[in-house]
Amino acid sequence: MGIKDWPLGEGPRDKLLSHGASQLSDSELLAVVLRNGLQGLSAVQLARNLIAEFGGLRGLLKASQQEVCKLPGMGPVKFAQLQAAAELSTRISAEKLKRGKILSDPDLTRDYLMRQLRDRAYEVFAILLLDSQHRVIQFVELFRGTIDSASVYPRDVVCLVLEKKAAAVIVCHNHPSGVAEPSQADRRITERLKCALATIDVSLLDHMVVGDREIVSFAERGWID
Repeated sequence: MGIKDWPLGEGPRDKLLSHGASQLSDSELLAVVLRNGLQGLSAVQLARNLIAEFGGLRGLLKASQQEVCKLPGMGPVKFAQLQAAAELSTRISAEKLKRGKILSDPDLTRDYLMRQLRDRAYEVFAILLLDSQHRVIQFVELFRGTIDSASVYPRDVVCLVLEKKAAAVIVCHNHPSGVAEPSQADRRITERLKCALATIDVSLLDHMVVGDREIVSFAERGWID
């Protein structure tokens, strides 16, 4: 049964329109995106099955097309709908960050970096380029793969900073293991970058390490003077 076939006022779409999206459960919100189920299975029931199969919404949105489409009631169209909804959420987060002063809202910065890096299957080293008022100029992924002192080149960071005319930067990378605790290699990289950026009078404001459920800030730990 599709959502359009539900009795008036009883479906998740009507509930959303009457009371707001925040009043819907995960399965109801997902049902609105999916629009319909299959024979003998409503959209909400299909949504519940998907959430159970992948251990939550995050697991579902991380899953590959092959993993999702092999399940009853799912296909390329529904997979595309899910991916589009996830990407819209990420882009909204990015727009908020670009409009604001990053240092006045650290939670917004953390949320943005979580969305960008948490679910990557490989390590990504990235940089937030800031202007003199600490507004975001651009978020740039610089390196992929194992992040160590040999794979992160300070000269590349310096060249990018000069090209974009940044006045300050925040560097960040993820730990695919899910553990955000920085390694000694992370600390060595940070010191090298700080020294390289100092030669062009650009401040390294922070190095954030993204794990599964948390972000560790070097600045908060007092590791960046």
